[in-house]
Amino acid sequence: MVLKLHGHAVAPLVRLVAEVCREKDIPYELIDVAVYKGEHKTPAFKEFQPFGQVPYIDDDGFILYESRAICRYLVKKYEAQGTQGLIPKDPQGEAFFEQAVSIESSNFYPFALGISVEKIIKKHRGLEADEAKVSHLLGNLNSKLDVYETILGQQAYLAGEDVTLADLFHLPYAAIVIEELGYNVLENRTNVERWWKAISSRPAWQVVKNSA
Repeated sequence: MVLKLHGHAVAPLVRLVAEVCREKDIPYELIDVAVYKGEHKTPAFKEFQPFGQVPYIDDDGFILYESRAICRYLVKKYEAQGTQGLIPKDPQGEAFFEQAVSIESSNFYPFALGISVEKIIKKHRGLEADEAKVSHLLGNLNSKLDVYETILGQQAYLAGEDVTLADLFHLPYAAIVIEELGYNVLENRTNVERWWKAISSRPAWQVVKNSA
């Protein structure tokens, strides 16, 4: 049975899961969820994703939601195929990986998501962005990326010299901030810019960057 990925094709975290599927050579079928019509908030959808958010997967009857948990599951289940090392196995490597995952979830995602909500989600809802809030979020994001610049001046990727899921977790919302909204957060950050080019040019991401 082909893995079923339930979500809207352009939703950022749906594209993240699709990217990992392609990194690991996992065939999948996208089951479209009409989020702009509120389909993800219906009882039928919430039976499988109780928070009413996309995506969730159905892997031959195994249901799992939360994109980062899904990505970890796929990397471990399909360990022998596709891109290797996305979750390191040795204790120190895994510890550095978990550290990098925490960096992304605490020091990148909240600010990039907040900017996306203000500039994109509100627009779809016919609302105006709170530009003062955007400026505050952008200031916080820039201060965090200054630390990224230091870390990435010492190693190629956030967990060390090899790419991991922690790097890939940045892809959808960094693409929104940098490419879709055009905020120049790479300026004067040569290490961050080099890292961003390395992860955003990956063939798997290029296939799904616009649609899962």
